[in-house]
Amino acid sequence: MAEVANENEMSIWDHVGELRARLLKGMGALVLTTLVSVFFLGESFLAILAEPTGGLTALQAIDPTESWGVYMRVSLLSGFIMALPIIVYQILAFVVPGLYDNEKRWLLSAIPIATALFISGVAFAYFVMLPAAIPFLSNFLVKSNWRVSTYVEFVTNLLFWIGMSFELPLVMFVLAKLKIVSAAMLLKQWRYAVVAIALLAAAITPTVDPVNMGLLMAPLFAIYLLSALFAALARR
Repeated sequence: MAEVANENEMSIWDHVGELRARLLKGMGALVLTTLVSVFFLGESFLAILAEPTGGLTALQAIDPTESWGVYMRVSLLSGFIMALPIIVYQILAFVVPGLYDNEKRWLLSAIPIATALFISGVAFAYFVMLPAAIPFLSNFLVKSNWRVSTYVEFVTNLLFWIGMSFELPLVMFVLAKLKIVSAAMLLKQWRYAVVAIALLAAAITPTVDPVNMGLLMAPLFAIYLLSALFAALARR
């Protein structure tokens, strides 16, 4: 019995060591891509983010280090987007170990899918949500003069969380592969999903009007249905 317990203990520590190694690889990729953004892409990416409010000249900085903090925040977001394929691979390779050859092909195909889903969410937030939200927020009661730190924090949070919400199909695929969920289960619980999506939209949406909430709820529910499809593919 002691020998069996020792083998189990070694197995647990092996998993812990593998998790640490994969986390370090993901963090290393994030650090590298963030440095690339700091030196080469940060200013261009910041100008793109400021475009919906009229460009960088429409924003103002008050604190001495405010512009530098904003620049680093934007560089971190762009670095995360570039490192996302590596991060996704490290997560999936740890969560779904011991794959057969056909399952390895699913794993490799999940990497560009995850990247495309996240970028699609970011694009939706930038091209659909922000053009509807910025004029409403900037001219509500009085015209607002945005601080660059406040604006960038608001925009990057919106882009990141909507991008992450678009990853739901891939998450459901992995959960279905692990036999935790199924397509039938997801379709059966669609009413609860609508309520959850409404709460999520209320938390993410920058304005309280139903139009902006509806703009977010519609694609999120489509993503939920796509998740059921991914779950069905995983069970095949």
